[in-house]
Amino acid sequence: MSDIKLFRLGGNKAEQLLGRLVKQEKSLQSLIERHMETFLHIRFLASEYSTGRAHSGRIDSLGIDENHCPTIIEYKRSANANVINQGLFYLDWLMDHKADFELLVQKRLGREMASKLDWSAPRLLCIAEDFTRYDVHAIQQINRNIELIRYVFFGDDLLLLDLVNVVSAAPIADEDDKDKKPKEYKTQEEYLAHASPQLKELYAAVRDHITDLGDDVQERFLKYYIAFKRLKNFATLQFRSNSNSLVMWLPLSPDEVTLENGFSRDVRGVGHHGTGDLELTIRNLDDLSKAKPLILKSFEES
Repeated sequence: MSDIKLFRLGGNKAEQLLGRLVKQEKSLQSLIERHMETFLHIRFLASEYSTGRAHSGRIDSLGIDENHCPTIIEYKRSANANVINQGLFYLDWLMDHKADFELLVQKRLGREMASKLDWSAPRLLCIAEDFTRYDVHAIQQINRNIELIRYVFFGDDLLLLDLVNVVSAAPIADEDDKDKKPKEYKTQEEYLAHASPQLKELYAAVRDHITDLGDDVQERFLKYYIAFKRLKNFATLQFRSNSNSLVMWLPLSPDEVTLENGFSRDVRGVGHHGTGDLELTIRNLDDLSKAKPLILKSFEES
């Protein structure tokens, strides 16, 4: 797997910092949970969550990501294939116990947050010292949103989180909605399927540009928008078929951008589905050309 080296530069010297593991798995878990939103853009919900007497398991960490998707995080101090199998076991349990999770969210974060949960893309994050090529191959065969993250400590104050591999699954249909009234929104897949040829070509150009930025870029079709992310979102996008355009949100400060009427605007304090305070309207390839430096900046800061 990846062999990352870190050096401290001072004067005319270059000193290599040797990586180390934590002595106990629990200390890694505690650190991640304390700073989960900073490290992973995931809101922490619970630690060592019991799956009940019949299932007799404990989920290391539970959270909600920035797209309101339920997220399980499992840790292993060293390289261990069981972390993936164990995580998948808990992910299946979670999908069968949505009401329990929603109640937990309601208690910890409030009823409004619980109402925003998106069950179309639940996530499993496995954090360990390393993963084998067999691990990477195995998750490619599984239709689940799984991310393998390698950790290394350098000295006492540096932590590296390296996204080794990621698999994005197709959105999961909500089985609980079958007996309910028809949904009041169209999915982004539906918007794409019924878009004009010009809008489809524009989306393909935007998508190609974004995914070419790095091998670790993920594309996620979610309930109300499409997210492009690494460990966290760096661009979210929505179709606007009525104006034959795409609307994109970037997590950049509008104060650092020269806003252009009809192309970019500050949406702080304005309700919107995507993540980020800078909104761009992309109607054609010229707009995409203007957006590219901003997309790159967001990508580099993610």
